[in-house]
Amino acid sequence: MNAPYGHVLLLAVSLFLLGAVSAALRRNLFLVLVGVEVMLNAAGLAFVVAALRWRQPDGQAFVLFLLAVAAAEVAVGLALLVYGHRRTGSVDSDRYTALRG
Repeated sequence: MNAPYGHVLLLAVSLFLLGAVSAALRRNLFLVLVGVEVMLNAAGLAFVVAALRWRQPDGQAFVLFLLAVAAAEVAVGLALLVYGHRRTGSVDSDRYTALRG
């Protein structure tokens, strides 16, 4: 059973908006990273749907690159989060003033 392309793109857009709202409104940096990951997965879903729609493997190949970038982003983000938690004792984004300027 195949879902219509418009419905899957609507799902991708709603996931992207959910991730963007989560990343913008949260104070907990771990949840901000989760929101960014949801946005990357929504973009990957849109690429796969476009690749299936036009029968081109380019979108699926780009999703593999996107997953590698997401893995690197998680590794660097969690390392910064652990470092910041050791310095400040919190994962609240308002307490991270040492990284400014």
